[in-house]
Amino acid sequence: MKIVVFLHGTAIMHCGALGHTREERVRQVQTGEPSVCDFASYVPVGKAVSKLRRWREQGAEICYLSSHKNPVYVEQDRAVLNSYHFPTGQIFCRQPGKRYQHVAERVLPDVLIEDDCESIGGIGEMTYPHLKPEVQAKIVSIVVHEFEGLGHLTDDLFALKAYQSS
Repeated sequence: MKIVVFLHGTAIMHCGALGHTREERVRQVQTGEPSVCDFASYVPVGKAVSKLRRWREQGAEICYLSSHKNPVYVEQDRAVLNSYHFPTGQIFCRQPGKRYQHVAERVLPDVLIEDDCESIGGIGEMTYPHLKPEVQAKIVSIVVHEFEGLGHLTDDLFALKAYQSS
């Protein structure tokens, strides 16, 4: 089973968000808190690492979707993932002129986990709502609140296939 997890706001966050509520983290992005643009200093959101490791242990192929297009920033994402011992996995990013849905349609995961993009405009910035209907039918979409993390999701890899976002 291939799981694609969005990085920024879903699995990792700016270091200035530590010790703040989810709502405060959203406001930090909206008001331009300086660490939001310091991608090399990003940290895991909650228990993202342990949750992804549990799914990997059950046989999942974990992949990541970066918000970056610039290869330098994608490499910073990779360094953050390695630094915090996220499960290894390919990092996908958009190419010039492409949107997130183009990446997801090419990668075709079994499960796509992304946040609701509250701080940057909501549904218009998300991936799954913009997929072609025939592709949506093949992918389980799990939407978490931005900066909520993955800790509340089931540990059972195969139960993810039946997950219904609320």
